[in-house]
Amino acid sequence: MTRNMTRLSDFLPYRISITSNAVSDLIAREYRTRFGLKIPEWRVMAVLGDVGEATQRELVAATRMDKVAVNRATKTLGDRALIQRAPNMSDGRSHHLALTPAGRALYGEIMPLALEMEAQVLAVLDDQEQAQLGNLLGKLLHRADELTGD
Repeated sequence: MTRNMTRLSDFLPYRISITSNAVSDLIAREYRTRFGLKIPEWRVMAVLGDVGEATQRELVAATRMDKVAVNRATKTLGDRALIQRAPNMSDGRSHHLALTPAGRALYGEIMPLALEMEAQVLAVLDDQEQAQLGNLLGKLLHRADELTGD
C-alpha cells in the first residue's frame, strides 16, 4: 500500500496542536508564576467561571481533557478552596462543582490577563481574519465531532 508522505510541519493536526500549545503556554506562564495554577486547573476554573457550575463529566466534555486530568485539577482546586462541591440530586454518584468566592476572585484577576494575552496574539490578524479564524476553528471542531460521533 502506497501512502503519500508529508512533512510533519505541513500536517494540519500537528500545526493546530503546536499552535494551541504555544498560545496556551504563553498565557499559562502568567497564571502559573503569579497564581500557582497549572493549565488543567485554569481550564477547569475558566469553564466554571463561564458556566457557573458543572459536573466532572461536563468538565471533561467542555475542556476535552481526560478524566484523570480533570479529577486531579478539581482535587487541587478543592484543596485550595477555589472550588466547592455540592451533591448532584439527579445523580448521586456525581457532584456539582462551582467556584468559591475565593475562586471567583482569582478568576476575576486572571481573566483580564488571559484576554490581554489573547489580544496580543491576535493583533497579527485584522478583524476579518480574526472572525474567519473563529469560524474555521468552529467548523473543524464540528467536523471532528461528527467523525467521532460526539
